[in-house]
Amino acid sequence: MNKIRKGDEVIVTAGKDKGRRGTVLEVFTDDRVLIEGVNLAKKHVKPNPNVGEAGGIKDHAMPMDISNVLVFNAKAKKGERVGFRVEDGKKVRVFKSGDVVDI
Repeated sequence: MNKIRKGDEVIVTAGKDKGRRGTVLEVFTDDRVLIEGVNLAKKHVKPNPNVGEAGGIKDHAMPMDISNVLVFNAKAKKGERVGFRVEDGKKVRVFKSGDVVDI
């Protein structure tokens, strides 16, 4: 069970996008995450008339290391570390402050 999952709202803690928030689009097996609208790179794209795709320079989201993000706690309005706790026989993710992540 991963501490950061697809669909989580996270905040970046290091790098050029420090302080930005976004939603996790994908979690890779090599401990990297793809976040919507964060860690963008310019990609030169050729036009493809068969698909109707225009050419040019487009922004492309790149994966970043999972250690550079924290799950965003809406109640505390900041990023917090996540741990696990067993409640009613089920393993749930909880913030280190004690709030449950999955509501």
